[in-house]
Amino acid sequence: MGKSNGGEGWLLPPPVQLMLLLFGGWVSRQQQAAIAYLAEENRVLREQLGGRRPRFTDAQRRRLAIRGKALGRKLLAGVCGIVTPDTILRWYRELVARKYDGSAKKRGPGRPRLAETIRELVVRIASETPTAGYTKIRDIVNGLKREVSRSTVKRILDEQGIVPAPERRKRVSWREFLAAQWEGLAATDFFDVEVLSWRGLVRYRVLFVIELATRRVHLAGIGHEGTLGQNWTLQVARNLTDCVDGFLREKRFLIMDRDPLFSAAFRRTLKDAGVKPVRLPARSPNLNAYSERFVLSVRSELLSRVIPLGEAHLRRLISEYFAHYNSERYHQGLGGKLIEPTELASRTSGRVVCRKRLGGLLRYYHRAAA
Repeated sequence: MGKSNGGEGWLLPPPVQLMLLLFGGWVSRQQQAAIAYLAEENRVLREQLGGRRPRFTDAQRRRLAIRGKALGRKLLAGVCGIVTPDTILRWYRELVARKYDGSAKKRGPGRPRLAETIRELVVRIASETPTAGYTKIRDIVNGLKREVSRSTVKRILDEQGIVPAPERRKRVSWREFLAAQWEGLAATDFFDVEVLSWRGLVRYRVLFVIELATRRVHLAGIGHEGTLGQNWTLQVARNLTDCVDGFLREKRFLIMDRDPLFSAAFRRTLKDAGVKPVRLPARSPNLNAYSERFVLSVRSELLSRVIPLGEAHLRRLISEYFAHYNSERYHQGLGGKLIEPTELASRTSGRVVCRKRLGGLLRYYHRAAA
């Protein structure tokens, strides 16, 4: 997932920027049409009032004040119709003032006010769980050994300007949308390797797939540049989407560039298996940043330090590096953790030893068994 700052900030993952741009354009048009309709509907309702001032309950004022404050005076001036923007902002200032003037703590007639911790819990559940209605929130709170009634939940949410569940579940934030899709995203790409053979230098192409949420990489295939074609990539697609052990069997999207080998037949095979191909614009490597970063790693840590001698040697080099990358290499993007730690990583005592791959080109330090 995107990197965070202090556990609070959340950066948009580069590989899904294109998806967001395409989807965001459509959403923007739909929202503009909805706003225009609601503005016209307000004008019609005001005409029916015939100049009479509408009367609002305290709960309605709170809801309008909270929503209006988020827009600001400039935007309110363009959309606010039933009252003036200054009135909305004044209601918000009064709402804030009541929170700190001690009036909320004054004991009046009737039952005592709920503990602030319970109120905060109800608001938190409603904010984080859009599908939770009054009854479900009550059951969750009671399950946490805090007694609260359904009517009390409704009153708390009304006071906070939080609309009922049927309205909340219609709205999905970008963060919720991306978090839901993140586990289903993968990317694929080729990198080229010059191999020294008895015929001289021969170019091979290595196809890999990377799981964006975990950074786990999978070797999809290696082939001589002159022998790769549609049949080869079709077989790769079938292997990747195999219902038993296919690397993409639980994925929903596969990000790829416009390499001719990612043919229409290749993409159709993926789509038939439930994996939607996402083709990037030409010459846009930043939109496939995780794949590009992996290629940089394999070149700097392996290919720039060894000369592949034939296809068999190349396959061994690549296989060893992929195993090292997934289980033995610490990743800064994952907070200095391993992708798939083995039993060796769980040892907390014993002598420190080094596992060497490819004659010590790749090294992994761990503790020996006691």
